[in-house]
Amino acid sequence: MTDSRPEAVLRGAVDLSSLRSRPAAPPVDADAGAAAPVSLVFDVTDASFPQVLELSRTVPVVVDLWATWCGPCTQLSPILEKLVVEASGSLVLAKVDVDANPQLAQAFRAQSIPMVVALVAGQPVPLFTGAVPEQQVREVFAQLLQLAAQQGVTGVVPVGEAAAEASEASEATEIPLPPHHQDAFDAIEAGDYARAVTAYEAALAEDPHDEQARAGLGQVRLLDRVQNLDLQAARDAAAAAPTDPVAQFAVADLDLAGGHVDDAFARLLDLFAVLPDEARAPVRERLLELFGLVGDTDPRVIRARGRLSSLLF
Repeated sequence: MTDSRPEAVLRGAVDLSSLRSRPAAPPVDADAGAAAPVSLVFDVTDASFPQVLELSRTVPVVVDLWATWCGPCTQLSPILEKLVVEASGSLVLAKVDVDANPQLAQAFRAQSIPMVVALVAGQPVPLFTGAVPEQQVREVFAQLLQLAAQQGVTGVVPVGEAAAEASEASEATEIPLPPHHQDAFDAIEAGDYARAVTAYEAALAEDPHDEQARAGLGQVRLLDRVQNLDLQAARDAAAAAPTDPVAQFAVADLDLAGGHVDDAFARLLDLFAVLPDEARAPVRERLLELFGLVGDTDPRVIRARGRLSSLLF
């Protein structure tokens, strides 16, 4: 499963160099102990990202990569906002709409969302993907603050009336989730992914066009499958049974959850290639499910679909 420890830096996984070189945004006022934006929670764009990088040299920045169609995103975001506000200025939250900011999505290699990353002294630090329970987020944030302190990033954003008013306005305008979505959110927060699957399935039964439920269902199914898997044991089982779909599915799921998208696709495509025609259907179905999680326009999905087509015809 994805390593949620902040000290596991995204070496080679995130390339922010092109974003650093954009025209400079207003500088950080180090003497004030913080920088604009004043709010603890704010939206960031491709163009404004250099300012956020600078801010991360003073205070740790939590980056929430989300999209309007993403059901788990709507469940996780209130948790992130609540805990950042509770941190009283020792953390800030930068929200990135991946659809509106494709360069940031590409730089962070956001294979699935929600994806949460931190920036400490201008360097990316992976936190987690998917909607996770509040207590787990709280623990990760505590570890993040420890890591930031080790790096000398101990600034605090002043929490004034403007921040309080913004927080109150956000709470006042929060739209309640539909009942099945709320059930799924509650289940995810409790770590009961199987119950979340049932809730999303019920939402889709009522409205087959509910794209938020469809996206949420795919993500919680993946989380449900991998939550109790041991990576080394799964790899050993797959190596011992190279044509066993169940064994290969487990490693592919773990690879995808850990951000190793090409590895997950290659494993299942290799399996599909060697199986007889009558045994291929489950592998194709799992591939299509994983394609949906990553996104049909992602270059890795396009490449994998091309190879799948060549194996079919």
